[in-house]
Amino acid sequence: MSLHIGIVGCSAAGAALCYRTICEEGAALLGPHAHPEVSMHTPSLALYVDCLERGDRQGVADLMLTSAGKLAGAGADFLICPDNTIHQAFDLVQPHSPLPWLHIAEEVAIAAMQRGYGRVGITGTGWLMDSEVYPQALRARGLDFMLPSRDDRVQLNRIIMDELVCGIFKPASVKAFQDIIVRLKEQGCDAVILGCTELPLIVSDDNSALPVLDSTRLLARAALRRAVLAS
Repeated sequence: MSLHIGIVGCSAAGAALCYRTICEEGAALLGPHAHPEVSMHTPSLALYVDCLERGDRQGVADLMLTSAGKLAGAGADFLICPDNTIHQAFDLVQPHSPLPWLHIAEEVAIAAMQRGYGRVGITGTGWLMDSEVYPQALRARGLDFMLPSRDDRVQLNRIIMDELVCGIFKPASVKAFQDIIVRLKEQGCDAVILGCTELPLIVSDDNSALPVLDSTRLLARAALRRAVLAS
């Protein structure tokens, strides 16, 4: 019997990709059509965006803890959150959580180290790129990092918040993101973190100038391993 995974959702497309990855890749560990039990709770994205725009980390943490409590009540054994941005409140969540968590940035940093990368580019929402979510996790493992330019960060945030989280995928925006990755490569990065859970919907190893660290799928696979191997 594998452990029950609880998903604390934020934006729909990223949470759905994480859920699908767990269910679709579970068969490799558990047999045909098999996957661990999964429950997900997702409050309105507008509530998170309101807190983020006001810089209210405690409000973000309270929303995450509300989901954590509901998932604990549903029988989850541990929690994941397939949203990079709201991990900036993780330090306020963890001490009060009814269940243990996997941390998305830590799983990405572990993968970067295991793959032998030295300097990685960080991409995501403006809130994520302005935070210590990834710098802290990367520094802890001796990894260097680089952010896109200020103009590129503004453009990428617009693409994510105005398009990707709404399920809109424009070829021009895909090209703009690809160009941002090219500029990170020119500045010495040897991989790029897709630090928004919607970004893997438009960029992968197949169309990126750099190898990608897909935070959504890396977290889902870490949750699968924990659910199966720790049970």
